[in-house]
Amino acid sequence: MSSTQRSTAIEFQAVIFDLDGTLLDTLADLADSANAALERLGFSPHPIDSYRYFVGEGRDVFAERALPPANRSQENVASVATGITEEYRRRWADKTVPYPQIPSMLDKLQELELQMAVLSNKPQDFVELAVDRFLGRWSFDAVLGHNTEIPLKPDPAGALHIARLLAIEPARFVYVGDTNVDMFTANSAGMFAVGAMWGFRSAHELQRSGARVIIDRPTDLLDIVRR
Repeated sequence: MSSTQRSTAIEFQAVIFDLDGTLLDTLADLADSANAALERLGFSPHPIDSYRYFVGEGRDVFAERALPPANRSQENVASVATGITEEYRRRWADKTVPYPQIPSMLDKLQELELQMAVLSNKPQDFVELAVDRFLGRWSFDAVLGHNTEIPLKPDPAGALHIARLLAIEPARFVYVGDTNVDMFTANSAGMFAVGAMWGFRSAHELQRSGARVIIDRPTDLLDIVRR
Protein backbone atom coordinates (compact mmCIF):
# COMPACT_ATOMS: atom_id res chain seq x y z
CA MET A 1 0.00 0.00 0.00
CA SER A 2 1.36 3.39 -0.97
CA SER A 3 0.15 6.71 0.38
CA THR A 4 0.42 10.35 -0.59
CA GLN A 5 -1.70 12.05 2.08
CA ARG A 6 -2.83 9.35 4.49
CA SER A 7 -4.97 10.94 7.21
CA THR A 8 -5.40 9.24 10.57
CA ALA A 9 -7.53 12.01 12.06
CA ILE A 10 -10.72 11.19 10.18
CA GLU A 11 -13.02 8.45 11.39
CA PHE A 12 -14.59 6.92 8.31
CA GLN A 13 -18.21 5.82 8.46
CA ALA A 14 -18.92 4.60 4.92
CA VAL A 15 -17.32 3.26 1.75
CA ILE A 16 -18.39 3.90 -1.83
CA PHE A 17 -17.15 1.35 -4.36
CA ASP A 18 -16.90 1.60 -8.09
CA LEU A 19 -18.19 -1.65 -9.63
CA ASP A 20 -16.33 -2.67 -12.82
CA GLY A 21 -12.63 -3.09 -12.12
CA THR A 22 -13.08 -2.58 -8.38
CA LEU A 23 -15.56 -5.09 -6.97
CA LEU A 24 -16.11 -7.19 -10.10
CA ASP A 25 -13.82 -8.30 -12.90
CA THR A 26 -16.18 -7.61 -15.81
CA LEU A 27 -13.57 -6.98 -18.48
CA ALA A 28 -14.01 -10.19 -20.48
CA ASP A 29 -17.79 -9.87 -20.74
CA LEU A 30 -17.52 -6.20 -21.71
CA ALA A 31 -14.88 -6.97 -24.33
CA ASP A 32 -16.81 -9.90 -25.78
CA SER A 33 -19.96 -7.78 -26.01
CA ALA A 34 -18.22 -4.87 -27.70
CA ASN A 35 -16.32 -7.11 -30.12
CA ALA A 36 -19.56 -8.83 -31.13
CA ALA A 37 -21.20 -5.44 -31.69
CA LEU A 38 -18.26 -4.22 -33.76
CA GLU A 39 -18.14 -7.35 -35.91
CA ARG A 40 -21.88 -7.11 -36.62
CA LEU A 41 -21.16 -3.73 -38.23
CA GLY A 42 -18.07 -4.87 -40.11
CA PHE A 43 -15.41 -3.49 -37.78
CA SER A 44 -12.45 -5.40 -36.38
CA PRO A 45 -12.44 -6.65 -32.79
CA HIS A 46 -9.87 -5.62 -30.17
CA PRO A 47 -7.73 -7.65 -27.74
CA ILE A 48 -9.28 -7.83 -24.29
CA ASP A 49 -6.60 -5.65 -22.68
CA SER A 50 -7.49 -2.74 -24.98
CA TYR A 51 -10.81 -2.53 -23.20
CA ARG A 52 -9.12 -1.51 -19.96
CA TYR A 53 -8.88 1.96 -21.48
CA PHE A 54 -12.19 2.01 -23.36
CA VAL A 55 -14.51 1.53 -20.39
CA GLY A 56 -15.27 3.73 -17.40
CA GLU A 57 -16.99 6.83 -18.80
CA GLY A 58 -20.34 5.46 -19.91
CA ARG A 59 -21.65 3.46 -22.83
CA ASP A 60 -21.35 6.13 -25.55
CA VAL A 61 -17.71 6.91 -24.77
CA PHE A 62 -17.06 3.16 -24.62
CA ALA A 63 -18.54 2.74 -28.10
CA GLU A 64 -16.64 5.71 -29.52
CA ARG A 65 -13.29 4.45 -28.21
CA ALA A 66 -13.93 0.97 -29.61
CA LEU A 67 -14.46 2.33 -33.12
CA PRO A 68 -11.55 3.16 -35.44
CA PRO A 69 -10.79 6.91 -35.23
CA ALA A 70 -11.83 7.45 -38.85
CA ASN A 71 -15.25 5.86 -38.26
CA ARG A 72 -16.44 7.66 -35.13
CA SER A 73 -19.45 9.33 -36.67
CA GLN A 74 -22.45 10.00 -34.49
CA GLU A 75 -24.36 7.30 -36.38
CA ASN A 76 -21.65 4.67 -35.91
CA VAL A 77 -21.25 5.48 -32.22
CA ALA A 78 -25.00 5.14 -31.69
CA SER A 79 -25.10 1.83 -33.58
CA VAL A 80 -22.18 0.34 -31.67
CA ALA A 81 -23.56 1.58 -28.35
CA THR A 82 -26.90 -0.08 -29.06
CA GLY A 83 -25.13 -3.25 -30.14
CA ILE A 84 -23.03 -3.33 -26.97
CA THR A 85 -26.17 -3.12 -24.85
CA GLU A 86 -27.86 -5.90 -26.81
CA GLU A 87 -24.83 -8.18 -26.66
CA TYR A 88 -24.15 -7.44 -23.01
CA ARG A 89 -27.67 -8.50 -22.08
CA ARG A 90 -26.81 -11.93 -23.49
CA ARG A 91 -23.47 -12.40 -21.77
CA TRP A 92 -23.14 -10.01 -18.78
CA ALA A 93 -22.66 -12.90 -16.34
CA ASP A 94 -20.71 -15.36 -18.51
CA LYS A 95 -17.19 -14.60 -17.23
CA THR A 96 -17.71 -11.92 -14.59
CA VAL A 97 -16.53 -12.74 -11.06
CA PRO A 98 -15.69 -10.82 -7.88
CA TYR A 99 -11.97 -10.13 -7.57
CA PRO A 100 -10.00 -12.29 -5.11
CA GLN A 101 -10.31 -11.04 -1.51
CA ILE A 102 -13.45 -9.01 -2.28
CA PRO A 103 -15.68 -11.40 -0.28
CA SER A 104 -13.43 -11.40 2.79
CA MET A 105 -13.03 -7.62 2.61
CA LEU A 106 -16.80 -7.06 2.41
CA ASP A 107 -17.35 -9.49 5.27
CA LYS A 108 -14.99 -7.49 7.46
CA LEU A 109 -16.49 -4.13 6.51
CA GLN A 110 -19.89 -5.41 7.58
CA GLU A 111 -18.41 -6.62 10.86
CA LEU A 112 -17.03 -3.13 11.39
CA GLU A 113 -20.55 -1.78 10.73
CA LEU A 114 -19.45 0.59 7.99
CA GLN A 115 -22.14 1.54 5.53
CA MET A 116 -21.42 0.52 1.95
CA ALA A 117 -22.57 1.77 -1.43
CA VAL A 118 -21.89 1.15 -5.12
CA LEU A 119 -21.56 3.96 -7.66
CA SER A 120 -21.04 3.04 -11.32
CA ASN A 121 -21.27 4.56 -14.79
CA LYS A 122 -22.83 1.28 -15.94
CA PRO A 123 -26.59 1.62 -16.59
CA GLN A 124 -28.73 1.23 -13.47
CA ASP A 125 -30.39 -2.01 -14.54
CA PHE A 126 -27.07 -3.74 -15.18
CA VAL A 127 -25.66 -2.48 -11.87
CA GLU A 128 -28.61 -3.90 -9.97
CA LEU A 129 -28.35 -7.23 -11.83
CA ALA A 130 -24.63 -7.54 -11.13
CA VAL A 131 -24.84 -6.58 -7.46
CA ASP A 132 -27.73 -8.98 -6.89
CA ARG A 133 -26.03 -11.86 -8.75
CA PHE A 134 -22.46 -11.56 -7.55
CA LEU A 135 -22.64 -9.50 -4.34
CA GLY A 136 -26.07 -10.39 -3.03
CA ARG A 137 -24.88 -11.79 0.29
CA TRP A 138 -23.77 -8.34 1.44
CA SER A 139 -25.96 -5.39 2.34
CA PHE A 140 -25.36 -2.22 0.35
CA ASP A 141 -27.07 0.92 1.59
CA ALA A 142 -27.19 2.44 -1.89
CA VAL A 143 -26.64 0.99 -5.38
CA LEU A 144 -26.45 3.69 -8.02
CA GLY A 145 -25.76 3.35 -11.73
CA HIS A 146 -26.21 5.74 -14.59
CA ASN A 147 -29.72 7.08 -15.04
CA THR A 148 -31.36 10.17 -16.48
CA GLU A 149 -31.33 12.00 -13.14
CA ILE A 150 -27.69 11.49 -12.12
CA PRO A 151 -24.87 12.59 -14.46
CA LEU A 152 -21.99 10.28 -15.21
CA LYS A 153 -18.83 10.30 -13.14
CA PRO A 154 -16.54 12.23 -12.79
CA ASP A 155 -19.38 14.58 -11.94
CA PRO A 156 -19.62 14.22 -8.14
CA ALA A 157 -23.43 14.38 -8.10
CA GLY A 158 -23.85 10.62 -7.68
CA ALA A 159 -21.39 10.41 -4.80
CA LEU A 160 -22.98 13.40 -3.08
CA HIS A 161 -26.44 11.91 -3.63
CA ILE A 162 -25.31 8.79 -1.79
CA ALA A 163 -23.89 10.90 1.03
CA ARG A 164 -27.28 12.59 1.44
CA LEU A 165 -29.14 9.26 1.33
CA LEU A 166 -26.91 7.85 4.07
CA ALA A 167 -26.93 11.13 6.03
CA ILE A 168 -23.13 11.05 6.32
CA GLU A 169 -20.89 13.99 5.51
CA PRO A 170 -18.68 13.43 2.44
CA ALA A 171 -15.43 13.69 4.40
CA ARG A 172 -16.43 10.52 6.30
CA PHE A 173 -16.47 8.46 3.09
CA VAL A 174 -13.72 6.36 1.61
CA TYR A 175 -14.20 6.14 -2.15
CA VAL A 176 -12.56 3.11 -3.82
CA GLY A 177 -12.07 2.92 -7.57
CA ASP A 178 -9.65 1.81 -10.25
CA THR A 179 -9.61 4.69 -12.78
CA ASN A 180 -8.88 8.39 -13.05
CA VAL A 181 -12.64 8.96 -13.31
CA ASP A 182 -13.09 7.50 -9.83
CA MET A 183 -10.28 9.56 -8.31
CA PHE A 184 -11.65 12.77 -9.88
CA THR A 185 -15.12 11.91 -8.59
CA ALA A 186 -13.90 11.22 -5.06
CA ASN A 187 -11.89 14.40 -4.79
CA SER A 188 -14.62 16.56 -6.31
CA ALA A 189 -17.06 15.15 -3.74
CA GLY A 190 -14.69 15.79 -0.84
CA MET A 191 -14.17 12.08 -0.15
CA PHE A 192 -11.01 10.10 0.60
CA ALA A 193 -9.84 8.69 -2.75
CA VAL A 194 -8.39 5.16 -2.70
CA GLY A 195 -6.98 3.66 -5.89
CA ALA A 196 -7.45 -0.07 -6.55
CA MET A 197 -4.37 -1.56 -8.20
CA TRP A 198 -6.07 -4.86 -9.09
CA GLY A 199 -8.43 -3.14 -11.53
CA PHE A 200 -8.23 -1.83 -15.07
CA ARG A 201 -5.67 1.00 -14.84
CA SER A 202 -2.14 1.80 -13.66
CA ALA A 203 -0.71 3.20 -10.45
CA HIS A 204 0.60 6.18 -12.43
CA GLU A 205 -2.89 7.08 -13.60
CA LEU A 206 -4.32 6.75 -10.12
CA GLN A 207 -1.59 8.86 -8.53
CA ARG A 208 -1.79 11.53 -11.21
CA SER A 209 -5.56 11.83 -10.83
CA GLY A 210 -5.56 12.32 -7.09
CA ALA A 211 -5.47 9.00 -5.22
CA ARG A 212 -4.72 9.64 -1.56
CA VAL A 213 -3.75 5.99 -1.08
CA ILE A 214 -3.17 3.17 -3.57
CA ILE A 215 -3.82 -0.36 -2.36
CA ASP A 216 -2.57 -3.59 -3.92
CA ARG A 217 -5.23 -5.93 -2.50
CA PRO A 218 -8.85 -5.44 -1.43
CA THR A 219 -8.11 -6.41 2.17
CA ASP A 220 -5.60 -3.53 2.39
CA LEU A 221 -8.65 -1.28 2.62
CA LEU A 222 -9.21 -2.55 6.16
CA ASP A 223 -6.06 -0.75 7.36
CA ILE A 224 -7.60 2.54 6.21
CA VAL A 225 -11.09 2.18 7.66
CA ARG A 226 -10.41 0.19 10.82
CA ARG A 227 -11.14 2.26 13.92
